[in-house]
Order: sequence, then C-alpha cells, then structure tokens
Amino acid sequence: MSASLGTGVFVLSLTSIPICYLFNSFLSNNRDSYRVIGLYWVGSFLMQTIVYILGNAVGKFGTQIGFFFISHLLYIFVSVWACFRIFSQPSARDIQSTDVLSTVRRNLRHRPLDLVFVICLLLAFMFCVFRGLIALDCSWKLCHEYTQKYEPYLKDPSAYPKVQMLVSMLYSGPYYIIALYGLLVPGCEWMPDLSLVHSGALAQVQFSYIGASLHTRTPFSYRVPVSSQLVFMLVNILYTLVPQALCYRCCTQPEFFLRPTAEKKDE
Repeated sequence: MSASLGTGVFVLSLTSIPICYLFNSFLSNNRDSYRVIGLYWVGSFLMQTIVYILGNAVGKFGTQIGFFFISHLLYIFVSVWACFRIFSQPSARDIQSTDVLSTVRRNLRHRPLDLVFVICLLLAFMFCVFRGLIALDCSWKLCHEYTQKYEPYLKDPSAYPKVQMLVSMLYSGPYYIIALYGLLVPGCEWMPDLSLVHSGALAQVQFSYIGASLHTRTPFSYRVPVSSQLVFMLVNILYTLVPQALCYRCCTQPEFFLRPTAEKKDE
C-alpha cells in the first residue's frame, strides 16, 4: 500500500470510524445499538477491504502480492457473513401504529426535510458518477479540468483512488437511486439498515481519500493544489455528510419506512 493511503486508512481506523460507531450507537436504544454499530461496521470494513485488494492487484504494487494480501480475502467472507448475521437480528423499534399511519399518508410536499434529501441525493449521484467517469479516463474537457485543478490524486499510479471511485460509482450510484425510491414510496422497511451500511462505507472511503489527497507523502503532482484545498474540502465533506445525515434521519424517525401492523398481518 502506498504510504499516503496507508497513513490515511490507519488514522481513520484509530479516530474517525470509532467516533462514527459511538455516534450511531446513540441513534437507538440499548437493544438496537448492536445492530446499528454492526451494520455501520460492515459497510466501512467491506469497502476498505475491497478497495485495498483491488488496488493492490491492479496498481503499480501488483507484482508485490504475497500471503498477507491473500489473507485479506478472508476479511471479505467474514464481513459478508457478519452482514447477513446482523441483518437477521430483529430490530427493537417501539413505534405506535398511529404514528406510522399518520406519517405514511404525507406526500413529499408535506415532508420538507425529505425533499431536501431528494435534492441532495440527486446531486450526490451526479458527483459520484462524474468521479467514476474521471477514473475511467473520460475525455470530456470538464473531467480533465476538474482533475487538474481540484483532485489530481485521481491520477495516482497506485490505482487506489481510481479503484475507490469505480467501486463507489458501482456501490453508491445504485444506492442513491434506491434511497430516492425509499424516500418517495412509504413502507420500505429496509431503508434504515441500508442507510447504515452505506454511510459506514462512504465514511471509510472519503476519510481515506481526503487524507491521502492532502498527505505530504503523496507526490506533489498528485496532491491537491493549495489554492484549491478549500473547494476540495468543502465538496468532499458535504458529499460525506449527506449519507450520514440521511442515516440519522432514517434511524431516528423511521415511521415513514415502516408498514402498519395490519398490512403485515394480511401478508
């Protein structure tokens, strides 16, 4: 692993992710905190492992693959197993049926916060696809100018940033479309759990990417220019906060995503 990205992942593991775990543990009661932290961990750990393995395989360090690299494949199986294991645990939400009925009857015009999230998800989807196109060496002039001015780290030969953007496009892109559906159609009970997995994954990759892009051990030609650091930080932090805020909304106010008890009994 390159020194800059390795340092970013290490610092993240020591600070950012544990803080996010503690933050999300307050989203629910004690019985449900295990699922909340577990789903957040699954997303962050699975994304980190996928980017690490693929980046090592296709980047300039691909010839240095050894036993310890192969052993990381076990982490994927462990995290996938943990994901299914945690999903099988019942959630301990105690919400009155009257609250669910009154909430699901509101359309998007009467839910201004969800309307804001719909707009943010559309913008996040476009930004996610845009950076994925840059990773695919898109010939558009806009892609070239953006890379040169704001995110030259996307051209790093280590292949970690390219793999990260491609995985994010294939992972986050479909999620944003699914999340839009969940905000428009009531009764999508999978929405809170899915938002936890995705917010954990995006927190992992974004903190690592931001740290590596600004790290002093990253070659100067691939480092974010000083004149563009403010814009770079603002865009990437906002992009990181959108899934975290949506996750908070889904976990603290899940009434819209639940189905009335009568509908469940009919099934």
